Amino acid sequence: MDKKELTRRGFLAGSAAAMGLAIVPRNVLGGEGATPPSDTLGGALIGAGGRGPGTFNELGRSSSGKKHEVRRLATCDVRYKDRADNKTTYVDFRRVLERSDIDVVAIATPPHWHALISIAAMEAGKDVLCEKPMTRFVAEGRAVVEAQKRYGRIFQVGTFGRYGASKDKGNVQRHKAFMSGLIKTTDMVYHARGGFKVKEWSGMVVAPPQPVPPNLDWDLYCGPSPLRPYHPHRVGGTHRGYWDYEGGGLADMGQHYLDAFCWIYGRENTAPVEIEAYAPPAHPEATGLWGWVELRYADGLLLVLESGEWGKPYDRAKTKGLNLDAALGEEGKKKLAELPDPEPLVEFGDAVKTRKQGEGNSAEGFHRTVCILHLANIAIRLGRKIRFDPVKEQAIGDDEAQRLVNQPMRAPWHL
Repeated sequence: MDKKELTRRGFLAGSAAAMGLAIVPRNVLGGEGATPPSDTLGGALIGAGGRGPGTFNELGRSSSGKKHEVRRLATCDVRYKDRADNKTTYVDFRRVLERSDIDVVAIATPPHWHALISIAAMEAGKDVLCEKPMTRFVAEGRAVVEAQKRYGRIFQVGTFGRYGASKDKGNVQRHKAFMSGLIKTTDMVYHARGGFKVKEWSGMVVAPPQPVPPNLDWDLYCGPSPLRPYHPHRVGGTHRGYWDYEGGGLADMGQHYLDAFCWIYGRENTAPVEIEAYAPPAHPEATGLWGWVELRYADGLLLVLESGEWGKPYDRAKTKGLNLDAALGEEGKKKLAELPDPEPLVEFGDAVKTRKQGEGNSAEGFHRTVCILHLANIAIRLGRKIRFDPVKEQAIGDDEAQRLVNQPMRAPWHL
């Protein structure tokens, strides 16, 4: 397969988008031979293994409890023959995005593809539900956020911790206090321990080259990441153990666990400014063990992530919760009581139907959540304290860290 054929800009050059025309699915407009907008949505699944079918099934999520109907019209996977079904099956996701009957796309590829496919899908007029983690490195997330704004599409990540948190009165009060600026400084320490599947999703330090299976397009699988020799441990669920594709269990499970944290404590427009890890020396290709990571925000809040799978445990005596009343004071409590509650979070299917993304589940918020994990992994990989500018989204005074914040992509792929 010709690489030139697969570039996003190459694909769009001959399309209506390249001629300045808006790409609008027929389902949105209705008309002869098209499904009206009030009925079934046309869906595509890109990345059919592992979490793929489950992610696709979330496309119709609704706060009513009754899902909107989504019909799978296309399936795309680089292991096409193994994962073919009775739907139209593709290897190249760009052929899927050409179809005008596709309204919504579920992306469940390994994370090194998430950003590029999400951006291309939104540019082609599709709404996107992306599997976690949202991206592989920080700069990718910013590109997705800007694409969502530019093309006006619905974009969400398939992690739902914030939905439960938003229904708890105490969590809502904390959310309001931080988001309104009533709490400007805090000595709170938020400690998240265990469940990161560190050993389960560590990579192989030695992975001897193996023949590429005939049903796998290995070059396309690697895509924007380096074209390494094939080994079966680099595909399937164990791809999580390699920096080329993901960031281990920390990045994968972390977006689930920190989803609620970021919403509750108003971390959806900022990022940690100092990050330090306790971990053994990291391998350049394979993710591995780590003990804990401290991430401090400019307002003083300290987030501690602990694996529980290596080294001495974190000193729990250092952890400290938030006494909201004490932090607010009498005047602050009065002001908080006057503030309206946040708008209900908008489920993906409802967002597609109403064209309302919702502030509580914006691309920006999902990006800021996964940014925490990317920064934690940078500290683990480099073995030193990292300083980060949350506005410019750049490492401060550390060129090596900055190269991990904004990583190069293998030609011809680029953001």
